[in-house]
Amino acid sequence: MKFFVDTADIKDITELAATGLLDGVTTNPSLIHKSGRKFLEVVEEICGIVDGPVSAEVVALDHETMMKEAAILRKIADNVAIKVPLTIDGLKTCKALTSDGCMVNVTLCFSANQALLAAKAGATFISPFVGRHDDNGQDGMQLIEDIRLIYDNYNFSTEVLVASIRHPIHVLQSAKIGADVATMPPAVIKSLFNHVLTEKGIAGFLADWEKTGQTIG
Repeated sequence: MKFFVDTADIKDITELAATGLLDGVTTNPSLIHKSGRKFLEVVEEICGIVDGPVSAEVVALDHETMMKEAAILRKIADNVAIKVPLTIDGLKTCKALTSDGCMVNVTLCFSANQALLAAKAGATFISPFVGRHDDNGQDGMQLIEDIRLIYDNYNFSTEVLVASIRHPIHVLQSAKIGADVATMPPAVIKSLFNHVLTEKGIAGFLADWEKTGQTIG
């Protein structure tokens, strides 16, 4: 499964990219606002750090303006993926862009039927929001299972990009279901390293090593 980080924080992206674990980045207007920086500048800098897809979202709601915004975003770098909402105009834009060789991430997906429409429109990625689904009394992971089944039934090439991930269990469940990508905040990626037995093991080894009185080098 590919790991994308959901942030516009350059420091976090640089740190995670250095681990070799980062396959891409997703951003949205809220994350750009949080960064306090200019949108195009942030996206360009991110594209210079990671080789994989960097999602940059249009803010227009009509097809014509979406296409104009997408044209500007596409000029930033070859690894920009245009992010569009799951609306009729969004999917019309998706179809036009993917037909022209552009990666498209269709976002704000909350049903398997919506995901089916996005795949038929040629989406590169579909972003179902599991955390927000859970918040509203629905089963976010059941949504991922349904989308995975439908896509496999018809051999759709659209990748299932699990979004709104809140904790490591979401990552584990997504991987078991067979999601293609998980995008998550930096803190969630870092939490995947944590295990009390790993920490205890390191502490024990270091304590015993200190008793030997040796050094390496």
